Amino acid sequence: MSQSADYTPPKVWAWNKANGGRFANINRPIAGPTHDKDLPVGRHPLQLYSLGTPNGVKVTIMLEELLALGHAGAEYDAWLIRIGEGDQFGSGFVAANPNSKIPALVDRSGPGPIRVFESGAILMHLAEKFGAFLPTETAARAETLSWLFWQMGSAPYLGGGFGHFYAYAPFKMEYPIDRFSMEVKRQLDVLDRQLADNAFIAGAEYTIADMAIWPWYGGLVKGWLYGAAEFLDVQSYRHVNRWADMIGERPAVQRGRMVNRVQGDPATQLHERHDAADFDTRTQDKLKAAE
Repeated sequence: MSQSADYTPPKVWAWNKANGGRFANINRPIAGPTHDKDLPVGRHPLQLYSLGTPNGVKVTIMLEELLALGHAGAEYDAWLIRIGEGDQFGSGFVAANPNSKIPALVDRSGPGPIRVFESGAILMHLAEKFGAFLPTETAARAETLSWLFWQMGSAPYLGGGFGHFYAYAPFKMEYPIDRFSMEVKRQLDVLDRQLADNAFIAGAEYTIADMAIWPWYGGLVKGWLYGAAEFLDVQSYRHVNRWADMIGERPAVQRGRMVNRVQGDPATQLHERHDAADFDTRTQDKLKAAE
């Protein structure tokens, strides 16, 4: 690994796996499957293949919120995809998402299965399918979708930019950390100004915009991402903190955050979810106690 000040890019880039750092075993410059493996299919029409990262949590929050509203058709099976072990490169998962990223949803409620990938697309699919959490009035819908796509475009600066160089890179580099810290703080200021005059991200209603943004920026100000809360002075974003606390108190959000989670307190980890009762009977602490 070259220090940035000593590095001169070659005329044509070539992959050096030794420079991959923490994620060298799963990162590669080509797409497609690495092995044959079919995806499991449960008994519900909605089959989710995911991991409890911020992008995965968006979808499980949405599904739990739909169920809380009484939409029985939103019952789902959530299967764990361990990206650190390369599950996302199995042939079945690549068929569900050719980009090999979680989450992926297969909707089997119609005459044929429909694959939906990219977390924002999944949120929109579910919102339109069940008529919930996406306003139908033109201006409110446009505002909600604008913030949804704001998140989709902004979060890579937080995760792949700031999070990578601050928490995961093999050594600390001032230039990228400074560059992405500046951008993340600008984004937090964007949110703080919006939330100064609005209860929720897109206005007075709780929408898929909140569900998309909360796992990333709510998690950041709550200290759940990258151990960077003090470094970024997140407490100074008063309105974002108010909103993050309010969203985090919702029971459906708390349940959604547990699904496909593999880190932290075993009592908050529900590796797979196939029934609402699983929250009471199949968290990792209970499974361990039953061994």
